[in-house]
Amino acid sequence: MSKFYTTYNPEHLSKIGHTIIFLAENIENLSKTKILKLLYILDELSIKKGGIPFLNLKYKVWKFGPVSEDIFIELSTEPTLLKNYIEKTTNSDGQTFIQPKVKFNDDEFSQNDIELLQFVTDNFGKKTAKELVSHTHRKLSPWYNTAKENNILELLINENISNSEYIIDLSQLVSHDERKTALYKDYLAYH
Repeated sequence: MSKFYTTYNPEHLSKIGHTIIFLAENIENLSKTKILKLLYILDELSIKKGGIPFLNLKYKVWKFGPVSEDIFIELSTEPTLLKNYIEKTTNSDGQTFIQPKVKFNDDEFSQNDIELLQFVTDNFGKKTAKELVSHTHRKLSPWYNTAKENNILELLINENISNSEYIIDLSQLVSHDERKTALYKDYLAYH
């Protein structure tokens, strides 16, 4: 039987929740699209750096992807999985932003994690959602490669489709490095 759902243990939810809290505490007007892009960038940079994902989320090839569908749903509705960490607020223009419910707690984070969070905040936090989408869609990026390999790149670009079920294989980020590839595969095997 196929598994059609993802389960999160309390530690994983805490790390996701506190990652979003960190971003919300350090970036003004944090929108859903911006959060989705920053979470992906954290995973991408972490894998490139040491072969280990930051959050180990599954990302799908969507028009504005890569997107973790679970987090997309969580941020599109009233939070349930992350209800203890974040809330949605709407400004007078009708724009929705994510606000922390509690202060950032670093219990689930290594020093390298904190440094990577700060790096992403400093280098990507002031970019617009549109700029972040362009960054994640750059030529030869995992999103681009997966869309192209599955013959949906043009469909996405031309807005003939807005999403897909294709999961982005992030191992391509370290395919040139045997040590990092082994670390990545070992991590996936045990998480």
